[in-house]
Amino acid sequence: MTNLAQLFFDAASLGGLYAMAALGIALIFGVMNLVNFAHGEYIAFCVFALIVPSTDAVAVMLLGRAPALLLVPLVLSLGAAIAIASEYAVFRHLRRADPVAMMISSFALGFVIRNALLAIYGGRPKAISLWPELNTPVAIVGADVPLLQLIVILTTLLVVAGLAGLLKKTRLGLEMRAAAENFTMARLLGVKANVVITGAFALSGALAAAVALIMATQTGVADVRMGGQIMLVAFIATVIGGLGSLPGAVAAGFLIGAASVLLQAFLPLDARPFRDAFLYSLVIVCLLVRPQGLFVPASAKPRV
Repeated sequence: MTNLAQLFFDAASLGGLYAMAALGIALIFGVMNLVNFAHGEYIAFCVFALIVPSTDAVAVMLLGRAPALLLVPLVLSLGAAIAIASEYAVFRHLRRADPVAMMISSFALGFVIRNALLAIYGGRPKAISLWPELNTPVAIVGADVPLLQLIVILTTLLVVAGLAGLLKKTRLGLEMRAAAENFTMARLLGVKANVVITGAFALSGALAAAVALIMATQTGVADVRMGGQIMLVAFIATVIGGLGSLPGAVAAGFLIGAASVLLQAFLPLDARPFRDAFLYSLVIVCLLVRPQGLFVPASAKPRV
């Protein structure tokens, strides 16, 4: 019972982290048909914004002593701000460009942000202390679950529910759904492109900031490359879930998290270092069986 409960919480928390990262990518793709590969650098930027510029291995927290009720909204706002700034400075000028050109520009933007962080903070990973008490285990149904895992699971559920409510109940959400379905028709019906795209980037950046806070608290490390791996997994989750499908991105994020935890638990000891190889083999099999993704958005289906 203990092992099953532990596996459930581990899978749910890791899947929740992947789901939030995948949501940030799926939001932009749904509106702009753009895979924003700079999303991982947004995550790193939000972590480094918390510390004083230095090349030391141990970072001095700039805002670490601020209360959570102030720090969390501030970091979410920073994530939204850098996403909006990148849309205004880069992607707004490429809206009529080929999707491949926009994707390459997102790679270039990511390199610019990463190298700016390297120039300011250096390339050495830095030890940080952000809410270490959240890693204290709590006994639940026989499993010792870190408090942070429970927060991640609850936060993911709240984010998904809040985003669903925003998309279904608010004017901005309805306009974003219309733009994702058919942007040209939505503009003809009066939807303002700048408002919709800026809103999508703001939400995407805030999700990147939430992932940054979770990763910084879990690992206690600030690394310029910390967003790269989760960006890769989030992109895979977006593809498996069906490009442009927000429910699909969430579901695929949880599935990848569960698969990763189960492989780590049940693979032979000698094979566990190669867990990612087994995981990506499952990804290949999934795409071979269903190349369009698990959940195909309505905009991707042929209409008569």
